[in-house]
Amino acid sequence: MRVVIAKAGLDGHDRGAKIIARAMRDGGHEVIYTGLRRTPEQIVSVTRDEDATALGISTLSGAHSRLLPMICDLLRSAGMGDVAVFAGGIIPDYDRDELYKSGVRAIFGPGTSVQEPIDFLSEVSIRKQKGEPVGVGEGGDWRWP
Repeated sequence: MRVVIAKAGLDGHDRGAKIIARAMRDGGHEVIYTGLRRTPEQIVSVTRDEDATALGISTLSGAHSRLLPMICDLLRSAGMGDVAVFAGGIIPDYDRDELYKSGVRAIFGPGTSVQEPIDFLSEVSIRKQKGEPVGVGEGGDWRWP
């Protein structure tokens, strides 16, 4: 599976994103890391250009409530509603329902094992093979776990 890992906005801490990117690579996925401080438009552009199946957004800046829905909307507008979006970082429980409603399928917080996002990608692959909705624009209310 091709996966883009991105850092949106002014967030300048990418240790967790790099750890997850390496773990996913070691787990057999092709991973493209965008680097720091990408705009939502840049992230969607890379996801399109790389023909990614999934997009992981790492966020620690507190801008997740604005940036993640914007990225999901841009994916849908670009005709990329089949991309599965997941997030990691500092995202309070009280913000999560709105992010799920915007199209995010999984949220991984501090202390999550590196295996859990890999298991999420396996589930995305299984659901895609069955024709089930996994992307931001495919409807349904599926979320991990």
